[in-house]
Amino acid sequence: MTAIVLPVIGDPGGMEASLRRIGALVRRYLYLIKSSWLRSLEIVYWPFLQMVMWGFLQRYLANSTGAIAGGLLIGAVLLWDIQFRSQIGFSVGFLEEMWSRNLGQLLTSPLRPNELVAALSIMSLMRLAIAMVPVTAAAYLFFGFNLFGLGAVLAAFFAVLVLTGWALALFSSGIILRYGLGAEELSWSLGFILLPLACVYYPVAVLPGWLQPIALALPSTHVFEGMRSILLHNTFDAGELVWALALNAVYLLAAYASFRYFLRSARVNGALLQLGE
Repeated sequence: MTAIVLPVIGDPGGMEASLRRIGALVRRYLYLIKSSWLRSLEIVYWPFLQMVMWGFLQRYLANSTGAIAGGLLIGAVLLWDIQFRSQIGFSVGFLEEMWSRNLGQLLTSPLRPNELVAALSIMSLMRLAIAMVPVTAAAYLFFGFNLFGLGAVLAAFFAVLVLTGWALALFSSGIILRYGLGAEELSWSLGFILLPLACVYYPVAVLPGWLQPIALALPSTHVFEGMRSILLHNTFDAGELVWALALNAVYLLAAYASFRYFLRSARVNGALLQLGE
């Protein structure tokens, strides 16, 4: 009997084969980054964001001639968390439907888009309530800062920040409908991209002149300006609140319109049942 000798392609346990496998995976990940501008942006914006935000805060602290009101930074953190948690609470509910591949089934049922948005908004408020109660209590117990010391205006600030969070969540959800789960990172990062312009930790005056109109076009900027006015000067500027509410109305309508547009496009293209990377 003649023995059949098979060609030896290579030792699968050898160093050369191992390096080839590693190289193949690296190429795969590079192709993923190359195929998605959102992934490429993600690599850049975090270090850029940190540098810009803390640079402006450093400038504000360096130029402050008087003592900063106690609790100013803690108040900024708590109010910012209201916007962030309202956005994440909405987005996570939407993403869970996509992760479970249930969104297509939901939207082929009698469920209307506005009903889906309403349900996600309610869940956002519930998540926000659960998250903020212990955090607000801890701020008072550990640092002596009482968020409710802002008075009745706190309810208005709360409403503005929640509505802003919902507008951001609606917009990012529409983008995910358009680009698939490859754009999922936008749900977590969109609010932070705007963080330096929202002037959470420093006043608008710290920004360069050409950036100030852009910052003032964000509803949350007016909330933080109003908070600083109360804590630093014990005065409330109703004009800031009016501007914030007016801007919110514009952005919410635009975000909902974009969500409806991307949803209709996904239905027409049959993408609802095959949303993925």
